[in-house]
Amino acid sequence: MRQIVPPTNCPACNSELELVNDQLFCRNPQCPAQWDKKVEHFASTLKIKGLGPATLNKLQIQDYQELYTLTVDEIQVRLGSLKLAEKLFDEIEKSKQSKLVTIIPAFSIPRSGRSASQKLCDTISHIEDMSEKSCTEAGIGPKASANLLYWLETEYYPNNYKTTLPFNWNNKINEKKAVTGVVCITGKLKSYPTKAFAEKVLNQYGYVVKSSLTKDCTHLINESGIESAKTQTARDRGVIIITNVKQLEE
Repeated sequence: MRQIVPPTNCPACNSELELVNDQLFCRNPQCPAQWDKKVEHFASTLKIKGLGPATLNKLQIQDYQELYTLTVDEIQVRLGSLKLAEKLFDEIEKSKQSKLVTIIPAFSIPRSGRSASQKLCDTISHIEDMSEKSCTEAGIGPKASANLLYWLETEYYPNNYKTTLPFNWNNKINEKKAVTGVVCITGKLKSYPTKAFAEKVLNQYGYVVKSSLTKDCTHLINESGIESAKTQTARDRGVIIITNVKQLEE
């Protein structure tokens, strides 16, 4: 069998790659391939209409901060249209009102999408409250937690996003409903198309869903019927095994 040798340098900028949680990352903030996709994702997540790949190519934005310093005149020069410049400027202005739960996923943090952000924002009142403890309390897995904290230490603080980006980094924590139980889902589901969908339903019934079998788990959902190591551990701990998610909706 042919041995696969992982690359050591980024194919786009030749910077040395870093291995984190079994994934290779290029940490060069000026890497052209990485930046193009990051700013495209940033605009899409914050719903900035008119800021697609073609427009971004014309604007040639070098960092997130530059996006929020552009004037209508500067945008017009780069796009060649006053009408388009005014529309885009208004869209950029509207994005400044984005809530923290939307802002966090915009930064392309691996394994940290809307679901992880929502869990985190149910726990913290400011982005700088993020810590290993708050991530654990939010039910975020260890790999996603490590990525979030890495972003905080290597991007948020060094770039002084608190003052250089026009966002409100505070977060209003909604009053929590009474917790019915703590649930972990293992294996494939039969009753719902995805785990994310099932999680939303369970949240409505007061259940907290975690990605791993933590000590406070009261239920383990195993619809596949496979007796995995996780299922055996749950039995040993006296955790209730559920074979159909809808049993918890009764």
